[in-house]
Amino acid sequence: MTDSIELHRSLLVVDTHIDIPWPQGPSFFEDTKRRVDLPKMQRGGMSAGCFAAYVPQGPRTPEAHEAGFARAVAMLQAINAMGQDGARVCTSVAQIEQAKRDGATAIVPAVENGHACGGDPARLRAFRDLGARYLTVTHNGHNALADSSNPRQDLGDAEEEHGGLSPVGRQAIAELNRLGMLVDIAHVSKKTMLQAAEASRTPVLSTHSCIRALCDNPRNLDDEQLDALRDVGGLVQITAVPSFLRAGKKEGEVTVADYVDHVEYAVNRIGLAHVGMSSDFDGGGGFVGWHDAGESGNLTAELIRRGYGAAEIAALWGGNFLRLLKRAEDVAE
Repeated sequence: MTDSIELHRSLLVVDTHIDIPWPQGPSFFEDTKRRVDLPKMQRGGMSAGCFAAYVPQGPRTPEAHEAGFARAVAMLQAINAMGQDGARVCTSVAQIEQAKRDGATAIVPAVENGHACGGDPARLRAFRDLGARYLTVTHNGHNALADSSNPRQDLGDAEEEHGGLSPVGRQAIAELNRLGMLVDIAHVSKKTMLQAAEASRTPVLSTHSCIRALCDNPRNLDDEQLDALRDVGGLVQITAVPSFLRAGKKEGEVTVADYVDHVEYAVNRIGLAHVGMSSDFDGGGGFVGWHDAGESGNLTAELIRRGYGAAEIAALWGGNFLRLLKRAEDVAE
């Protein structure tokens, strides 16, 4: 049997969705109560992490849009400040691969919730200038760009508002393509997801979702959505949120085996080239055996146990995502 520790250390391991404490919490450079910090990433053989500037959905007023934009910029600046003392901010596939060769941990900025651009796609340029490589189109609650999988009654949301993407949302996707940023369809409604897959010149992905056939949660993707991802060359990154993996279950009731069940379902349904792995650590992710970044090797061990080879595990842990990221770079104008 392949030595899982040795193999895991050799891989370019990318976690495609990690949150950061905000306002800023414990230091990234010390071993803290955070699920992801630099010592845990190093201990767990996590070569790279996509760190999200998360903007909560709020009212769609000029004031709230301005506040959301300012928060995203401030958070991206904080993520950029993480690039020191053994960590390196990387904004291209070449830089991520070089960091791995140099033994540095790659920090890849991202933005979660298109509310951050306040209905003005021109503002996406500011995020790209600060290194962001993807935008999660919505969060919980509809925004000016699109409908969410989880409408917010407290914000006055109807079940759907735009019928998927709004006209501004379509403009935003075109701008993301032009900037070389990926379109993340985690959190969006099914109509939004299918329309985004068709509209984007770069394959879309979900950076943190699970499989609806195994766990009936509106945040998860059904078979039609999985097939659409395959058809456009996109990706589903299975994530570590317990309630997305097993309905109604909490952290102590979900295991690595449950997680890999979702990975395997997606692999069998749409092919290994369209599947990856992520945690949503410090944003709801974590379960028995993958409590934090330091335990990332346990996923590799389970994949080996189920018969996956080194090349397949490398693709799941980062190769597929980097292929998509490179495609976005090639499409950029």
